[in-house]
Amino acid sequence: MNASRRKVTAIIVSTAALLAIGGGAYAYWTLSGSGTGSATTGTVSGSITVNQTSVITDLRPGGSPQTLSGDFDNSDSSPVYVTSVTVSIDSVVTSPVGGSCDATDYTLAGATMAVGAEIPSGTNQGSWSGATIAFDNKAGVNQDDCQGATVNLAYTAN
Repeated sequence: MNASRRKVTAIIVSTAALLAIGGGAYAYWTLSGSGTGSATTGTVSGSITVNQTSVITDLRPGGSPQTLSGDFDNSDSSPVYVTSVTVSIDSVVTSPVGGSCDATDYTLAGATMAVGAEIPSGTNQGSWSGATIAFDNKAGVNQDDCQGATVNLAYTAN
């Protein structure tokens, strides 16, 4: 009986040891905590320039409207989103200087053109078009002073 008792004791001790080791392998402490962090947003460091690439010539009484179109120079290192381009008549330069030709002698149609695009960094990127310019043929008015005039256009991008 002594041998049998030793055998039972050895089995009990071995089982207890295995349970202690096995239980220890799955035991762990839990802990909660908190922390902080931050992130910064970059800023636009460049600019967007609107370029007119269409060549407008021979504006005259009774002439057809001519389409304005162009692209962009984006000097920023990242793409820039452009919603629209708006064109306006900045000035009219006559030759000889002092003529009576002015911005009212010209008509812009569709002056705000939708772009709705990201313009990549670089020159001659993206595109815009849609506005037209025409000579405004004023009935009964001598518009000879507009011959050879230069119409300077201004563009803004939003």
